Amino acid sequence: MGVFNRFADIVTANISAILDRAEDPEKMIRLMIREMEETLVEIKAGCAASMAKRTQIARLLEETRQRADLWHERARMAVDKGREDLAREALVEKRRVQDRVEGLAAELADFESLVEQAREDIAKLEEKLRSAQEKQRLLVQRHFRANARKRAQQDIRRADGADAVVRFEQFEQRIERMEAEASLVNPPRSGSLDEEFTLLEGSEDIEKELEALKRKAASGQDKAQG
Repeated sequence: MGVFNRFADIVTANISAILDRAEDPEKMIRLMIREMEETLVEIKAGCAASMAKRTQIARLLEETRQRADLWHERARMAVDKGREDLAREALVEKRRVQDRVEGLAAELADFESLVEQAREDIAKLEEKLRSAQEKQRLLVQRHFRANARKRAQQDIRRADGADAVVRFEQFEQRIERMEAEASLVNPPRSGSLDEEFTLLEGSEDIEKELEALKRKAASGQDKAQG
């Protein structure tokens, strides 16, 4: 069963509203597009048939008009020859052919109207089809983005899971053990280089001060003995 039943159903349909109510919008838009394409093929085929028939009638109309003109000329010639009886018969035949001309002209007008209407219907349906195809393109993009978001959320949930936390803690502990082992292999200095030089300089000052005290003490002893 098709989504649409008639051409009018298609061109008057609110595609967005139909898709909003659909349980499976992507499937629905595919069905709509397929039916639009099939309907378009049918209308184009009908238009082509009407155009062919119009051409046939136009050709027949022109031939019938020429035949009516021929009977008119024959009636005039019969009058010129004094053959009123033949002129009358020619005019009767002309009237019969002229009636046929009028009928063909009306039929031609009908087919011209059919062709014009078919062209308008084709234009409307092609516009509706383009709109549906654009809707399909947007639906595909939305589906792609929705899948991408779903995968991202699944990745986040996996990252927040207990197993991931345990693996992270184990990795952190492993790093800490490696840092501890590295400190044992190459223990850090107790102080900075500046501190070591400061201590070295300070010890030299103490040695100098100690030497000065010793000399002073020795000098005091010499004076006492003298």
